[in-house]
Amino acid sequence: MFGRPGPRKLSSCLPGTYSFSLCLVKEKEVLRLLVISSCSDAWGGSEELWSGAALELLGQGHQVRVLKTTVDNQHGTVKRLQAAGCPVIDLEATPSWGTRLTNRLLPTSRQTTLRAYGCQVIRQALTRFQPSLVVVSQGCNFDGVEFAAECLAQNVPYVLVCQKAIDFFFPPAHQRHQAQEVYRGALRCYFVSEHNRQLTQWQLGFELPQAQVIRNPFQVPFQGELPFPGGEVLRLACVARLNLLDKGQDILLRVLAQPHWQERPVHVTLFGSGPDRLAIEEMAAMLGVRNLTLGGQVADISQVWATHHALVLPSRSEGLPLALVEAMLCGRPAIITAAGGNAELVLDNETGFLAAAATPEALDEALERAWDHREHWGAMGQRAAAYARQQTVPHPARYFADCLLRERVLV
Repeated sequence: MFGRPGPRKLSSCLPGTYSFSLCLVKEKEVLRLLVISSCSDAWGGSEELWSGAALELLGQGHQVRVLKTTVDNQHGTVKRLQAAGCPVIDLEATPSWGTRLTNRLLPTSRQTTLRAYGCQVIRQALTRFQPSLVVVSQGCNFDGVEFAAECLAQNVPYVLVCQKAIDFFFPPAHQRHQAQEVYRGALRCYFVSEHNRQLTQWQLGFELPQAQVIRNPFQVPFQGELPFPGGEVLRLACVARLNLLDKGQDILLRVLAQPHWQERPVHVTLFGSGPDRLAIEEMAAMLGVRNLTLGGQVADISQVWATHHALVLPSRSEGLPLALVEAMLCGRPAIITAAGGNAELVLDNETGFLAAAATPEALDEALERAWDHREHWGAMGQRAAAYARQQTVPHPARYFADCLLRERVLV
């Protein structure tokens, strides 16, 4: 039914690279889109791009189905997808009675794992739904490889979305060949930063001519940065999931524990939720960090930037954080590590301050420079907003939906 997809028959996702008459014919057809998300969290920033595009396409009359690891049916976006006629199926739901019975009879090494069960669900969906295109959205650049391999095996066209790449995380040796085949076979490989694109190519050992950088949606206005707040105390916001391995809040705590930061009129609020809240609270107590508050999850991020002067983000690994884009669009400078694509948005000493590494020493140095230039933060925030608008599009989810329709033209 489908020819095996390959990068060499593609040009670009940008307009004007395919036949106009072919576009007119294809645009009249209904896209049957299957989204597979390998993000293990119930919801995260990595889900905003595919879900926003799915809602756009549903509104245009296209058909969309979603398969996701860990589904929270009470989440607002999941409810909106379902209300629009899009089933959202949990890839890690309880296996069938037959599978559970078989597992009891087999040795552990031959039992069906949740991951293998998820692959079975995907195979069934490919057969029953018969999608014209599949989006495999990955939280990291290799955690959806097994899912994409099911599309490759059935010759169903698919694109990969990679929300993060980590310098020290290569595909496991036993999975390396499969990862290479999956990336070679993808119709398009979308990355949220140039850093992630380049790093993934190094990790795979070859270039990806079908790669493209695309931006994530944001939850603040594209135009119209907020007035810069006053006050004698500098209020820094760290907006990130409470996950020390990736977001590095422990690095920030070690910096704040130093006497010169305890003595200055500086207060940091950690906004977000996650598994490491208790670890952060206990570490802050042990270090005696007094100028720190945990602000929890905030529904309207603009409220944060109405009262805070700058973003501080000590990440160890990133794709391109939504928190950075949103802070810049609101007119706030960032003090941030050069992880992932951060340096693609933050121009050091112009729109923010870059820490050369995710270490207490490097972050302290960047914070010292920021402190020395604190009178210029308002002007830096204005430059940050202007530069952020140059580096993204007003409606990223709508743009991604248009890209997917154009990918369908090229199948």
